[in-house]
Amino acid sequence: MLIDTHSHIYEKDFEQDIAQVLERAEENGVKKILLPNVDCSSVEPLLQLCEKHEGLYPMMGLHPTSVNANWAEELDSIKKILFENSSRFCAIGEIGLDLYWDRTFVAEQIEVFSRQMRWSFELSLPVCIHIRKAFDELFASLKTLNRKTYNGVLHCFGGDVNQAKRLIEMGFKIGIGGVLTFKNAHLAEVVSQISIDDIVLETDSPYLAPVPFRGKRNESSYVLHIAKKVSEIKNIPLEEVAERTTETASRLFNL
Repeated sequence: MLIDTHSHIYEKDFEQDIAQVLERAEENGVKKILLPNVDCSSVEPLLQLCEKHEGLYPMMGLHPTSVNANWAEELDSIKKILFENSSRFCAIGEIGLDLYWDRTFVAEQIEVFSRQMRWSFELSLPVCIHIRKAFDELFASLKTLNRKTYNGVLHCFGGDVNQAKRLIEMGFKIGIGGVLTFKNAHLAEVVSQISIDDIVLETDSPYLAPVPFRGKRNESSYVLHIAKKVSEIKNIPLEEVAERTTETASRLFNL
């Protein structure tokens, strides 16, 4: 069995064939799919899809690229949804820091991230963290939270080996997706140097489809191709990759 720990299959890209997408996932052994929220606009389609199909698990959080001038209002709405029925959600996510495109709201992103991290402590929920061009800011923010250990995953990990090991020491798991299959991907070095028990698999559908589907719409069934690449890099059987990453994801997200 495989678990796709990060998939946006509630987006419009899947409106016409979601039943087939879920069927293909099942055929490829993907029995559970975790769906991170983005902002208030994604809440309804996310929750409706989870209510309609089994094996789908919602998260709730505010994505860093949705942090803008009305961030406080947006965050209050997300908090209300989360706290009214926290047992409904497998994690707080996706949250984080993204300074790749725009640094206009750096301070606001850090504030929103810190608040959502504190929610995770209060509700005893893991976090799903998105970091892009912001590892220094991440470590600085975590330092201010003053916790010895954390519970969560660095989704679609894009850092180096030292950053991965530092985060693992803090208690985090490393989310590995389709980028691993790209030619000359530095992520292969990360995977080779960390334990299989610190890895969870994801697709980030509809983005970042693995080879041989690169450039096309990604979907949860393709997590099998990521598992195969992990198997190849770590020189362990595919069945072991599936078993151990599934065990890690199940424990992390209390599935």
